[in-house]
Amino acid sequence: MDFAFYLQQFHWAAGEIPGIKLDRKGLKLSVDIVLESVALKVYKPEWSGDHQSPLDAVGRIFFSVWVNDKAIQEDRIYYNIHALKVRELKNYRISGRSFAQDFRTEFLKHHKDWPNVSVEYGPLTLMQGWIQLKNDRIQKDVYELVQNFLKISSIIDHILDSHRK
Repeated sequence: MDFAFYLQQFHWAAGEIPGIKLDRKGLKLSVDIVLESVALKVYKPEWSGDHQSPLDAVGRIFFSVWVNDKAIQEDRIYYNIHALKVRELKNYRISGRSFAQDFRTEFLKHHKDWPNVSVEYGPLTLMQGWIQLKNDRIQKDVYELVQNFLKISSIIDHILDSHRK
């Protein structure tokens, strides 16, 4: 896998997301190599059990888009939303299963906007899908997936707000 190529593509896509749009929602972006994958993550420090280190917190919620060797062999870019150990989130009292169920109920109103998506996972993966990998469209496709997430990120906020301690 050509990590430099995919990192460049993902960084370009991240750079196209208007900072003001992210700031209004309190969201942050990260592009890095994670578990032998190039990944872009969208997260909010408040969606973690450690606001100082939200990407490494035991409990955290984030959206990710990634490619790895397997994805490249399948001509796919994968995306998902993870909700890891939500019981560890400070200021909230909610179980992982309850959070996943509430999220999926709301997400189903938007599933048509997400290609090849499924919610048939355990409580840690709220949804997951894929798009076809086209090297000449990676930047645009990753950008569009992030834009889709920005439209639904408030679902996470609403669910968490309803379970505030």
